Amino acid sequence: MKKTPAYIAAHIRRVLIDGASAPHTAEVEWFFKQEIKSRGWYTKELRRVAVRFRKCILRDYDHDFLLAVCDRLFRGRVLEEKVFAVLMLEGIVGKFGDAEFRLFTTWLERISTWADHDGLVSYLIGPMIAAEPKRSNAVFPWAKSSDRWHRRAAAVALIRAIRQQKCRAEVVKITGMLLADRDDMVQKGLGWLLREAAKCDGERTLPLLMKIRAKAPRLVLRTACETLPVDLKQQVLGLGTGTLARSGGAKLRSRAISNRQ
Repeated sequence: MKKTPAYIAAHIRRVLIDGASAPHTAEVEWFFKQEIKSRGWYTKELRRVAVRFRKCILRDYDHDFLLAVCDRLFRGRVLEEKVFAVLMLEGIVGKFGDAEFRLFTTWLERISTWADHDGLVSYLIGPMIAAEPKRSNAVFPWAKSSDRWHRRAAAVALIRAIRQQKCRAEVVKITGMLLADRDDMVQKGLGWLLREAAKCDGERTLPLLMKIRAKAPRLVLRTACETLPVDLKQQVLGLGTGTLARSGGAKLRSRAISNRQ
């Protein structure tokens, strides 16, 4: 007898309840220090169960059915339900197109913490932008949103692409759009993006950091500089003297080559 997506989603919720860990639940809820409901699952075990469910579902149903199940799970308030939805889809995200991309972007409306945000954006939205860079146009309206999670997504969604040497112009543009944002979640997201840009193409990213350092929030700069050599980090943070040295570009060029190997 064929089951409905609602039936499968309800069954998964029961599995998540039955496998809950009370001690870890308390740890997770304490860690986030905000309105969050957790079942106390560890990510490794959650991923194992999610992959098993995906295989079982796709044995009898198509991708649209799986997406319908995940869409229902991502409507919940429980952290593991949203993460489970992402984990069921991450391994097959390359099979999806623009329609699925638009669906995933609507899930941003349901975000409540950086954990479900970063799972969605890093494992679904980001890879789809990297696969088809024209989708990066979606991030610019997010940068103007009143919702902090849309603004954070505007930066984080470009990380996978910049790691593949794509969307550099979009990274520069989104940096300008988010630079004055005072929300710490947005600042950390932008800093994360710039850090990844520096790791993969520091020779071009370092001048950008030097250009924005007078206006950028300290949190953005500190995060962006985390992997830089100490002397270059000091220059960006205004702790050193002198201009950007030619040797600094050479250091970062060497590191970028090493990262690609």
